[in-house]
Amino acid sequence: MYIETLDLKNFRNYETLSLTFDPGTNVFYGDNAQGKTNILESVNVCGTSKSYRSSKDSEMIRFGEDEAHIRMHLQKGGVQRRIDMHLRKNKSKGVAIDGIPIRKAAELLSLVHLVFFSPEDLNIIKRGPGGRRRFLDALLSQMDPYYLHQLSAYQKILLQRNKLLKDLPGNRSLEATLDVWDEQLITYGCYLINSRSRMIQELEMIVRERHSALTNGREQIVLQYEPNAEETAFRTKLWDAREKDKKFRQTTTGPHRDDFKVIVSGIDLRHYGSQGQQRSAALSLKLAEISLIEQKIHEKPILLLDDVLSELDSRRQSDLLKTIGSVQTFLTCTGMDDLRERNFPIDRVFHVEAGHAEEAEEI
Repeated sequence: MYIETLDLKNFRNYETLSLTFDPGTNVFYGDNAQGKTNILESVNVCGTSKSYRSSKDSEMIRFGEDEAHIRMHLQKGGVQRRIDMHLRKNKSKGVAIDGIPIRKAAELLSLVHLVFFSPEDLNIIKRGPGGRRRFLDALLSQMDPYYLHQLSAYQKILLQRNKLLKDLPGNRSLEATLDVWDEQLITYGCYLINSRSRMIQELEMIVRERHSALTNGREQIVLQYEPNAEETAFRTKLWDAREKDKKFRQTTTGPHRDDFKVIVSGIDLRHYGSQGQQRSAALSLKLAEISLIEQKIHEKPILLLDDVLSELDSRRQSDLLKTIGSVQTFLTCTGMDDLRERNFPIDRVFHVEAGHAEEAEEI
């Protein structure tokens, strides 16, 4: 699978943009704040329906405009497919695959498989559990569209339950409906807990290999899932926390509070690891993500690298670049010197400046 073309209209700082890509490595270089990341963001939005930078569609629409459009052609299994994305300021986005409107993001995720890697991902280990949950959820959603459905349903039920808890002080009769929301929360939540537990086990096997290679066998990595409530105990724990939930007016128990440990040589990197150890572990997770998606769907994902190389030392750069060679890659950087010095195979280069991107004549 690879992306052939990308067309933008009024997306971020691009009035119009049309690009044709190589199935190999495509590099976007230029000074900061010129629009390199915007191109990667548009690919990610078109493949997942969501932006990793913004929660609002309106923020992705060019200033002064009411709508933005993204069109992407890709090859999958020898068949050309087309995705059209229509972003509107005051309405929900419109998405179509091969000209047919879709309603569920799961249909996109089953068509396009992306791995996005930014400097922020290097901090996934040392930051709060929310980032680690998002990492797990994104990985599971790509490989199991039904998981995305269950996750979305759980989040909606959670919002409704929290709203009910906030409304209770003014209307005590509403408390009788808590049981209804709890049953649904348990049903969807248990699916999430079980799926995340199995995913951590599968991911750990690949991460161990990646991390051992990255550290020349000096470090052994272990992943440990930390569910806020075990699947078999979720019902009891949710009931026991009811008075606490009413007091704080929010749901304090459930998979929305899950986490996982990253342990290296017996040390929990979340709290005690050095920055170098944390970055190596984060890189191992992303490299394992690529391998796991390929194993599960029998197709190589597309890799989006947003200015990551500048944040890695030469050894970690080399390990990442070895992986890049086998997948279609979109890579942003401020200059080409590091890539040229490493004799890294580059197939197409685009110079980005002030909302314009043009293919460079020389690589």
